[in-house]
Amino acid sequence: MVGSHLGGILTTPKKKIVIVGGGAGGLELATRLGNKLGYKRKAAITLVDRSNSHLWKPLLHEVATGSLDDGVDALSYLAHAHNHHFRFQQGTLTNINRETQTLQLAHICDEQGGELVPSRELTYDILVIALGSTSNDFGTPGVKDHCIFLDNPHQARHFHNEMLNLFLKYSAYPGQKKRVNIAIIGGGATGVELSAELYNTVKQLHSYGFESLDNSALNVTLVEAGERILPALPPRISAAAHLELSKLGVRVLTHTMVTRVNASGLNTQGGEFIDADLMVWAAGIKVPDFMKDIGGLETNRLNQLLVEPTLQTTRDPHIFAIGDCAACPKEGGGFVPQRAQSAHQMASRCFTNILALMNGQTLKPYVYKDHGSLVSLSRFSTVGSLMGNLMRGSMMVEGRIARFIYILLYRMHQVALHGYIKTGLMMLVGSINRVLRPRLKMH
Repeated sequence: MVGSHLGGILTTPKKKIVIVGGGAGGLELATRLGNKLGYKRKAAITLVDRSNSHLWKPLLHEVATGSLDDGVDALSYLAHAHNHHFRFQQGTLTNINRETQTLQLAHICDEQGGELVPSRELTYDILVIALGSTSNDFGTPGVKDHCIFLDNPHQARHFHNEMLNLFLKYSAYPGQKKRVNIAIIGGGATGVELSAELYNTVKQLHSYGFESLDNSALNVTLVEAGERILPALPPRISAAAHLELSKLGVRVLTHTMVTRVNASGLNTQGGEFIDADLMVWAAGIKVPDFMKDIGGLETNRLNQLLVEPTLQTTRDPHIFAIGDCAACPKEGGGFVPQRAQSAHQMASRCFTNILALMNGQTLKPYVYKDHGSLVSLSRFSTVGSLMGNLMRGSMMVEGRIARFIYILLYRMHQVALHGYIKTGLMMLVGSINRVLRPRLKMH
């Protein structure tokens, strides 16, 4: 790199590190790089995201039901960037030019379509793609028109408003409609947790004055195409979750493929029509379509960027990919699963590898460590498995212990962003809010 001479002092232009995507992995990486390099002015770090705030994605089902107020728990990118010595640019990635080491950001418009910010171009020396994933409807007719996805807080709030309207209508005219029908397509963690959280919502609304609303008024159908719900988890965890959902009143359908969706419900491959007033699609994930072969980089059928074990893309060592948008090979074959713990681990390895790349040192491979998985069934139960050095295989946990560990995972994410002192203060504020604020967001 060519230096410049200013005032008799030889200076070297700072490395420009751009991170696209402010999810769990991208934001944690930007925070660590800002604290390490931005604070000492050894590099200029820029985080890019289409939204202006961050919310931990595993919590979106709680925003959808009102158990969590994203207005309170969301994190402002601009404020966080200021506190951790990096810059934030709001925008959506549209293209990458690897020859000039630039990336294009689309213009930003208001709700009426008026342009707020023109399209822009950012230069980089090191680029990290951490875009995460979106729902995959597999081309099923009617899904985009009639189902709600839970990929971001905006969609979660949309579901929340539609849900409250349905419950309000039922409560006002209890004799006109026997039940409120909600269908959830996809038996992964999102679908399972949302199903249970809906019954907690009914319980809370009943206590707040929706007197005719109770469990008998709610009809939740969870549809899974595979042989069991939670297919990524051990069968015993899946069976335990299935049993708990059935106790709540959820109708769990496995081996059931949805072939078409319309305004009043969905058709299955077996010929059944399932009535639904509100439908959520959580059946699969993929990387946004515009990422297919972006910048001439190698991608797979899910539009994931193929990366080396060092998390560098296969065709450009100056571009890294982490999280759901990265297809990273795993020891023993296959690829690293698309989970929050994967994104967290990749962010840590990407951080050390970026430092190594800047210092001319050898980069180390990322090795996925499965610490188990937990699924929250709202206040009713939590089930999951833990894996670690103290046990061989996995250990099933449930109940209060599992719930404690589930909450601890979120606290670990907060610690990675804010440190122990601020996280402790946030926990204190959360405890106070549970006394001062209603348990359910009703607006």
